[in-house]
Amino acid sequence: MISKWYELKDRATKLRIAGHSLRDVESRLRIPKSTLSGWFKNVHLTRKQKNKLNTARLNALKLARVKAVRWHNAQKKLRLAEAEKQAKSVVSKLTPGNKNELDLALSFLYLGEGFKKTNETGLGNSDPLILKFFIQALNKNYGIAPNKIKCELHLRADQNPQKLKKYWSRELQIPIKNFTSVSIDKRTLGKPTYDYYKGVCVLRCGTVAIQRRLSNISRLYIDKILK
Repeated sequence: MISKWYELKDRATKLRIAGHSLRDVESRLRIPKSTLSGWFKNVHLTRKQKNKLNTARLNALKLARVKAVRWHNAQKKLRLAEAEKQAKSVVSKLTPGNKNELDLALSFLYLGEGFKKTNETGLGNSDPLILKFFIQALNKNYGIAPNKIKCELHLRADQNPQKLKKYWSRELQIPIKNFTSVSIDKRTLGKPTYDYYKGVCVLRCGTVAIQRRLSNISRLYIDKILK
């Protein structure tokens, strides 16, 4: 049985001999690759033609990868925008001055990051935003002034303690005199630190009563949800 594309065989063969790829011939003549492969079995290309085809293939692959990255980045941007939109919808239903909501948020932060085995309320983190929230929440709900909070730093071996005391003091609006100690991790000797990493800052407010209250709030809320 003669293929319905047979009348195009000579034209296709001439294109192949001229150094065109299977994909190119397929695109030009609308002939399936499987048919073209059979026709081109005995068509031999020069080394120059093969190199040209290989270069074209690699360039096409690079272009496809670039397009794929752009597409994925565009999709990620859309997903991030949708997540932000949903988050704004949730936050818009909250009351900024509601102490119960603030206590609930603080209790879950404390559940994840706070001290549980000491007789004081304390929390350590490398993210200034988390520590700022902790400070503000303690101040608004429990009357703990920022200048009453004691601080300590846990740094890597190549970090400058005085410089980072100033950094955290400025970020958290806590007097530099409140930074009582600095601990250096000797295991990091000889290992360079990324510029963005400012160590871990530990905050202590010296009373266990708040710790107990926050621990009970998070535990009781979880129990309520599970029931």
